[in-house]
Amino acid sequence: MNIPPVLNIVGRTLPEAWQKAMIALYEEGADVPTAYDRPGDPPSKEATTQIVIEEPFAEPRLHRRAIPTGLEDLEIYRLEVVAGVHDSWINLKDEQWNYTYHERLFAYETPDGKRTNQIAQMIDLICSSEFPFGRRFQATTWMPWLDPTIIDPPCLQRLHFRLVQIGEKDGPVLRSSRKAERSESEVGWRLNMDADWRSRDAYKAWFMNVFALTDLQRLVAREIAARKGVRVEVGQYVDRCDSLHIYGKDLEGVGGFAGFLESLKGKSLDALTWTSEFAQPIFIEARRRLAAQMQAEKQGLGKAVIPPGVEVANYPYPEEWDK
Repeated sequence: MNIPPVLNIVGRTLPEAWQKAMIALYEEGADVPTAYDRPGDPPSKEATTQIVIEEPFAEPRLHRRAIPTGLEDLEIYRLEVVAGVHDSWINLKDEQWNYTYHERLFAYETPDGKRTNQIAQMIDLICSSEFPFGRRFQATTWMPWLDPTIIDPPCLQRLHFRLVQIGEKDGPVLRSSRKAERSESEVGWRLNMDADWRSRDAYKAWFMNVFALTDLQRLVAREIAARKGVRVEVGQYVDRCDSLHIYGKDLEGVGGFAGFLESLKGKSLDALTWTSEFAQPIFIEARRRLAAQMQAEKQGLGKAVIPPGVEVANYPYPEEWDK
């Protein structure tokens, strides 16, 4: 029986963890057919995985081969998750856009029509708790009365947030191999985050998912710090997935996984990455384009279109998109 293995991967940075996971999945993953295979497609490579990123914001933060549609789309996806820029596209009767993660996390709707901002609720509980280092601070996405029957149910199932104390008195409570000495004035908190997924396209979706979710982790840490008046660092991110896979159709061909493996030969990880500083001008252009598209949609001109005569290069966008 071809049983998917359980793989444990640890990387210091986001690109390092992704690259290690892709190689391990290809070399050790089970050959498993999927419901999405076309006639003649080879089986997918699949495993159950736990991937630890020790320092999610360490640079370089971007892997050149992990973003199939480009840096602009990566930034737009980040804004989908943290700002809800495409929540208006949700349509349960369509084959796509049955949900967004922003909607499920920030406006979770129960059958009675009540909506709950789980992230805001969790931050409130942390900031008001006598013991903010508790284990009950989480947000879920699955709707059992709905998701088993819709066409495109969410892959992300749960986020779990855990504060730990750091500093000379308490010691750094984390798995990082980097253990720097800390002075009395540096005592603060670290916010770790775990994410549980039922299924994931490792080669074409994992990196974008994690890039956006760790940014949400950063925003939550910043909000707690502002409200509690204590320094809160972004801690480790742990990604657990029941079925992490590389589709058989993506193993070969133009842009396929074989080409990715070939690109690794004789190259250091640094040669296959970009820094956030390098990507920033592209991200800003993506924000301007997105803001123009959202305005066009409000005017009834359709989705993802630029109105005639609009200068995207100077188009304003909300300040919070920069933060």
